[in-house]
Amino acid sequence: MRRNSMKGKFLFSRRTNWPLNANGLSHALSSLREKNIPVIDLTESNPTRCGFPYPTEKILSSLADPQNMFYTPSASGSPEARDALSRYYRRKGFEVKPQRILLTASTSEAYSTLLRLLLNPGEHVLVGQPSYPLFEFLIELNDARMKNYPLIYKKDQKEWRIDLKALEKALCSQTRVIVLVNPNNPTGSFVNQGELAAINQLCLKHHLALICDEVFSDYAFQASPQRVLSLVSNPDTLTFSLGGISKCLGLPQMKLGWIVASGPKELVDEALARLEVIADTYLSVNTPVQNALSPWLAWQEDISKEIRNRLKQNLASLEKAVRAFGSEDLHDLNCEGGWYVVLKLPSGKYSEEKWAMEFLQKDHVFVHPGYFFDFQEEPFIVLSLLPKEETFKLGLERILRRIRSVQL
Repeated sequence: MRRNSMKGKFLFSRRTNWPLNANGLSHALSSLREKNIPVIDLTESNPTRCGFPYPTEKILSSLADPQNMFYTPSASGSPEARDALSRYYRRKGFEVKPQRILLTASTSEAYSTLLRLLLNPGEHVLVGQPSYPLFEFLIELNDARMKNYPLIYKKDQKEWRIDLKALEKALCSQTRVIVLVNPNNPTGSFVNQGELAAINQLCLKHHLALICDEVFSDYAFQASPQRVLSLVSNPDTLTFSLGGISKCLGLPQMKLGWIVASGPKELVDEALARLEVIADTYLSVNTPVQNALSPWLAWQEDISKEIRNRLKQNLASLEKAVRAFGSEDLHDLNCEGGWYVVLKLPSGKYSEEKWAMEFLQKDHVFVHPGYFFDFQEEPFIVLSLLPKEETFKLGLERILRRIRSVQL
């Protein structure tokens, strides 16, 4: 009785007052797996489960450095690791001094660190929509508020664009930060030069900072002079560009991310000084991964090439299959980069949740419905391009067969 009484009176923080029940799709997926029914997972986001040929022995041997037995903490990260990242950016065509880099244990931690730096409780962050649902959790956990600006798909031009008028309209006296994801997850769209110029002007006018999530930037599919590949040298606006080895090396289990600060020198210097205090409070980045980063990044181009080739092959398979399907009611939305692709399904008969449930329960193919990424229209599904080619093709064949059967 005392325990029940205690539970009834105990108060958790409002910031964690989320619905904790699994949704219908998750229940259905668990039920299939409990029955040992094979499911083709076209939501897969973990590259280590997708059969890529990693240099496993070299990766693991780099963790055997004898220096790992000594603790020499550095709040911003070891000089050797930051030097390695500076060289990584130089290979990509960007000059980034090691002094502008701060290491974190993950990109999520980088977000939390920056939200603590830039916002007071209750202030606003503007995030693109659709986007990854993690943002809402991160922002709420840091006692800030999330507001959205829309990304619009121009079907005639086959491209996603930021609605700059809506973005400006969403600004208010409480707005402190604009978040860009470049390329966006899940739309695969890059910021273009015109959009960046307009957003920089808004930031200058309203004294805002930019956070640019660039974790997928090594996975661009198309060349375009209008596309912005990175904001690591954005000169006029206080800007924080994020990266991590979960994507550029396909090693999410190794847990290392980073922040690159750019913008007016006085603002950058003060931001880095404050970030160093925050980082020194936690010292969360582990020594073995920092010591291994330099040799790991020597293989980065090979690893990312393998992943990029897989992404391109699966994307080409999808585009070919959709063309062969021959229906205006079904089309893929142009994808410039990243690990995901968006598919517009026929509307009218089924909601996107109904489509996703049909694919899962009847065809044993798991996909994300668009509402998972906060699409404002439907029906859309989001597919991962990471699975092996034969797995992706088989899952796609089942999806298209189901759509055909519903249309008849």
